[in-house]
Amino acid sequence: MFETGLLKDKRILVTGGGSGLGASMGTRFLALGAELVICGRKLDRLEATASNMRAQTGGKVATIACDIRDGAAVENMMDVIWREGPLDILVNNAAATFIAQSEHLSFRAADAILAPTLHGAMYCTLAAGRRWIEGHHNGVVLSILSTSTITGRAFTVPSAMAKSAVLAMTKSLAVEWGPKGIRTVAIAPGPFPTAGASGQLRLEGRDDTLMRNPLGRTGEHSELADLASFLISDRAGYINGEMVVVDGGAHLRSSGAEDLLRWTEAQWADQRAARSKG
Repeated sequence: MFETGLLKDKRILVTGGGSGLGASMGTRFLALGAELVICGRKLDRLEATASNMRAQTGGKVATIACDIRDGAAVENMMDVIWREGPLDILVNNAAATFIAQSEHLSFRAADAILAPTLHGAMYCTLAAGRRWIEGHHNGVVLSILSTSTITGRAFTVPSAMAKSAVLAMTKSLAVEWGPKGIRTVAIAPGPFPTAGASGQLRLEGRDDTLMRNPLGRTGEHSELADLASFLISDRAGYINGEMVVVDGGAHLRSSGAEDLLRWTEAQWADQRAARSKG
């Protein structure tokens, strides 16, 4: 689909790059000539993923253990990365979510979603942007959001709030940082099955996602990775402050949570019990 060197000589950091969509995007970036850094909290998972990426692409991959919920840890990570040279692209991919009746959310549960999804993305964006501006270096920030930024989404309220806030950051910084050579863009994926998200969102008793999608299927990781590759490339140099939806048209039919409105209190009690055990 793309020329082999589309991302040649680009240094890219993918947060949450050790699994799921982050790993899929990172592998595609490598295949297109990029140099990759992946971060996450579990170094063993990062190292295993990096080894697989190198075997598949022959590309250069570095790993850094970092809890992006901690602003100081993010600053330390950026210092380590910049010692070898500046990043060119930041991909805010790390996030957290789970389904819950909002009135049952504790402060701690809400913060468990907001901390990586909102605060982590903001800390990473500000840390990279500050260094780009000080070094007069162009940069791109790509944030992976969700269609809840358009429709809202019942029963995942902290996630919908956090993703909407990151979209506001994307639009705001497009204006503020655009004159400094920094683009900010976003993707709102629909259902792209991953082990982590499916375990939290596709609970037993839920309606089939395919029934709500006009195309009758879920997304392929390669489709998201190709879109991300284009948006961060120089070929998309005139796209700034925009969010691209890739969901097969699902958000035009449903926010993705209407089936949960029919759940009984017994189903919700079972769900809370299962989550507490997990």
